Amino acid sequence: MSTSSVRPDSSVFVAGHNGLVGAAVVRRLRLAGFTNILTASRDQLDLRDQAAVNYWFRANRPHYVYLVAGTVGGIWANSQRPAEFIYDNMMIHATVVHASYLFGVEKLLYLGSSCIYPRLAEQPMTEDALLTGLLEPTNEPYAIAKISGIKLCEAYRRQYGCNFISGMPTNLYGPNDNFDLETSHVLPALMRKVLEARHDGRDELEVWGTGSAMREFLFVDDLAEACMFLMDNYEGDGHVNIGTGLEVSIRELAETIIEVAHPTASIRWDPTKPDGAPRKLLDVSKLAALGWTSTTGLRDGIVRTFDWLGQNLGAVRGMHLRSLEDFPAG
Repeated sequence: MSTSSVRPDSSVFVAGHNGLVGAAVVRRLRLAGFTNILTASRDQLDLRDQAAVNYWFRANRPHYVYLVAGTVGGIWANSQRPAEFIYDNMMIHATVVHASYLFGVEKLLYLGSSCIYPRLAEQPMTEDALLTGLLEPTNEPYAIAKISGIKLCEAYRRQYGCNFISGMPTNLYGPNDNFDLETSHVLPALMRKVLEARHDGRDELEVWGTGSAMREFLFVDDLAEACMFLMDNYEGDGHVNIGTGLEVSIRELAETIIEVAHPTASIRWDPTKPDGAPRKLLDVSKLAALGWTSTTGLRDGIVRTFDWLGQNLGAVRGMHLRSLEDFPAG
């Protein structure tokens, strides 16, 4: 279903603007000429607090909402902080969705995660695979929270007629990513390990698992473009997968990052550590039929992320490197 485009002077709230996705959405909105972008840092607004969120919405009255805030992390973070992952995420989308209903938001886009699908779902995963099997145990609390967000938007559409839609992005990476080894996802963690090996003069680095798991990766600026596209062009009940439709093994991913940043390095795999789900490839035919496909290739996206990292090294949490001379190499 086609809808009218959001006007550049519309009031647009990006919930989670300091995160990987939120920062990309703000960049894309500014590039498109939006002049009334609303943001609130965690210090300014606790999105887990319904009263505080209601107060903020009452004062600011956004017309459109990109709900991309959340507590996120990789396998290690999910295993160590399951209560935090399920509580924070359930509360964040509950408060923002409810306030959006109370204060007349014209349209809201909620972003979930591809981990909502069953661990052994048929590949590639279509939107109707949701709730057809058991989840991946290593991130089950996070996945349950994200599933509840989809159902929350569906319930508010059904009961109140709210124009709330959901998108399910695949694994993301890019500028403003989290490079902390204890809490990051696999791609930024590999980037950091390769950088530190190069910096320290080491030609071997250790990587968790066997390298056999298959993953799909989407450059975050492509996701931001897809979010704007859905806000302008989709009003359906069901969620929409957002990805590339292409997959790569973790081994191939690591080799690509090494080729770009530290060509003399080699990998020692640690098979005692978990691989996670064996495959996580999204079927993106629904989004393609609407008229959008991604444009950034994996290697190009990795190079662009390294470029950003080289310019923002001092602001990246946990990085001990002082500079990235003559970087990237690829």
